[in-house]
Amino acid sequence: MSRPRLLAGAAAAAVLGAALWWRKNPSACPYGQRFWVEAPHPIITRERLRSVLRPQPGERLLEVGVGTGYYSHEMAAWVGSDGRLELFDLQQEFLDHVMRGAAERDLGNLVPTQGDATALPYEDDSVDAVVLTAVLGEIPDRAAALAEIRRVLKPGGRLVVGELFGDPHFTTRASLERLGADAGLQLEERSGNWFGYFARLT
Repeated sequence: MSRPRLLAGAAAAAVLGAALWWRKNPSACPYGQRFWVEAPHPIITRERLRSVLRPQPGERLLEVGVGTGYYSHEMAAWVGSDGRLELFDLQQEFLDHVMRGAAERDLGNLVPTQGDATALPYEDDSVDAVVLTAVLGEIPDRAAALAEIRRVLKPGGRLVVGELFGDPHFTTRASLERLGADAGLQLEERSGNWFGYFARLT
C-alpha cells in the first residue's frame, strides 16, 4: 500500500476513533470549536424548525444549548417583542456570543442564563416550548434533563428536538421516542428523514 493511502487510512481511523470516544463520553462542544455549530445546517433548517415548533407571538420559549445563535435570533423574532426567548447554555461564552448578535439585530427579548440542563432555574409550568438542536446527546444524564424540561413546560407545551446525522451525539428517532416516553412526553410530529429531523413531543 502506498504511503498516501496509509496516511489517509490512519487519519480516517483517528477521526473515527475520536468520534466513537466522544459518543461514549458526551460533552458540550467547546466554544473554541464553535465553527462546528456555525456551519450551515442541512435538513434541520430554520424553516423546518418553524414548521414543527409553530411559534406564536407572545410565547415564552426556552432554547437549551444555544451555540452561536444559528436559530436563536430567528426564534426571538418569531415570538416578537411581547414574547421572550430564554437562552440556556452550559458555557457563558456561547451566551455572550448570541447576545452580541442580538444587540446587532436590535432584538431585546432574549434572556441568557448559564447552567446545567439537569437543573433548570425556571418555574414549573412556565414555558410554552423548549428547543434542543443537536444537544440532547451531549447531556450525560438525558433522563434528568428531559424530566426538568417536562417540569418547566406548561400543560400542553411542546419540546422540539433537532438531530443531524454526523453529529457524534446523534439521537435516533426511536431513542428520542423512548426517552421522551420515560419523561412523560409523547412524540407527536416529525419533519425530515433518518439523516436529519426535527421532532415535536408534547
